[in-house]
Amino acid sequence: MSSSSIRHGQPPLPLAGEGWGGDIHVSEIIMDHPKRLTWKVASKLRANARALRKNSTDAERTLWSELRDHRLGGVGFRRQVPIEGYIADFLCHAAKLVIELDGGQHYADDQERADAKRSASIEARGFRVLRFSNHDVMANRAGVLETIVSAIEASAPTPTLPRKRERGRDVPARKQSS
Repeated sequence: MSSSSIRHGQPPLPLAGEGWGGDIHVSEIIMDHPKRLTWKVASKLRANARALRKNSTDAERTLWSELRDHRLGGVGFRRQVPIEGYIADFLCHAAKLVIELDGGQHYADDQERADAKRSASIEARGFRVLRFSNHDVMANRAGVLETIVSAIEASAPTPTLPRKRERGRDVPARKQSS
């Protein structure tokens, strides 16, 4: 088998999982889209999100098992995502949906006000926020998932129906009145 490429002097494409090789550094690859979406996140907030992913609660692990890998409604979720100076428990970009799980400490008056401020900040970014208690996730998982699916469906754009075309049809002539 020859190692030459039919790509006219360029190195052959890599096999699956082998990467580009050929001593091409990542910085030498030019992207087609010069404008990238930026979501600047402080390194401390990013590190905190990583720590929360590693130390998730039972309710978070239970819900994540249902949301991961596009299992619910065919949409992708991320967990412990920094957004607007906060860390959202679960976020779906496609549905513009944030899911927050609240433990018992969230029912104190001060914490409820902080949660309302947090939700308002995230909603100002264009996301819808759903809040569930840890107890709801553990005791009524089906109901929680139903609510999430309803929110995903509500955010989905309505498909437009194709217009009927009048191509190839003879439009009958009007009868003239005498």
